Amino acid sequence: MKTKVLVGVDIGGTKTAVVISRTPPEAIARVEFPTRPERGPEPAIELIKKAVRELLKRKKMRTRDVEAIGVSCGGPLDHVRGVIQAPPNLATWVDVPIKAILEAEFGAICRVENDANAGAVAEHRFGAGKGTRNMVFLTMGTGFGAGIIADGRLYHGTNDFAGEIGHTRLTPSGPVGYYKAGSVEGWVSGGGIAQVATATVASAVNRGRQTLLAPIFRKRKTISARDVALAAAKGDEVAIGIVRATGKRLGQVLANLIDILNPERMVIGGLAMRLGDDLWQPAMRVLEREALPHSLAVCKVVPAALNERIGDIAALCVAMGF
Repeated sequence: MKTKVLVGVDIGGTKTAVVISRTPPEAIARVEFPTRPERGPEPAIELIKKAVRELLKRKKMRTRDVEAIGVSCGGPLDHVRGVIQAPPNLATWVDVPIKAILEAEFGAICRVENDANAGAVAEHRFGAGKGTRNMVFLTMGTGFGAGIIADGRLYHGTNDFAGEIGHTRLTPSGPVGYYKAGSVEGWVSGGGIAQVATATVASAVNRGRQTLLAPIFRKRKTISARDVALAAAKGDEVAIGIVRATGKRLGQVLANLIDILNPERMVIGGLAMRLGDDLWQPAMRVLEREALPHSLAVCKVVPAALNERIGDIAALCVAMGF
């Protein structure tokens, strides 16, 4: 008898990936495609169905060989009913019953989870949080969110909204993230970095200050977090200043979380890895200054271990169930 497989579906605002696995975290087949949320959910869902069937066919399997399907997607969503509720990066996906759709299509149980929560479980099972009982996973991408492992279990909160650290206010005003000026997401997400960088480079250009980001600004009138990372890696002083300022804000966020949740490990993925020491060193200095010493003493802040594979593994963890 063939071993049944798990299907993982990682839905993002830019791309969607579909993987199948017999023994997570390893995948035996994978495909990805642009999500194109501006077209609405239907085209992407049809591509998800097609991808699952093609991957199964590639491995000489049928739909009856699927044990479970896991969907990892940005929130807000209802993980019990399996409904995606118009996340900021999928604004056209309004109350999409993805669980019911995929269960009807493939005849296998489908589980749905917030991507930050799914990432927390993935790092807890297979990555940098392995062996811990109290852990916080931070996803630093276009947005900024947290998944919380408390006493060895994923913490959802009363109605699935636990961990939305990006929505909390860090300053009275500032860059906008999660629809709120001065929010954590506004200061330390990729989208927030882009806002800060665009304003900073505009000011530098007006003052005649040299920066590798100036030609990009003149051409596009906007600067992305990726632009900043590339320029900082080349030693650009304006870009390095933006990264260091972001690091200080990140340190404040880490201190708040350590004081409130008292975890033994804080795992950070996404942009934090690409921005390097110019981000980490200011963050650690602020953290050491602001966190409660006894809480900080028992908590290690570490980079995520699963790197670019985390979306795939997170979706497979959702399929496995928590």
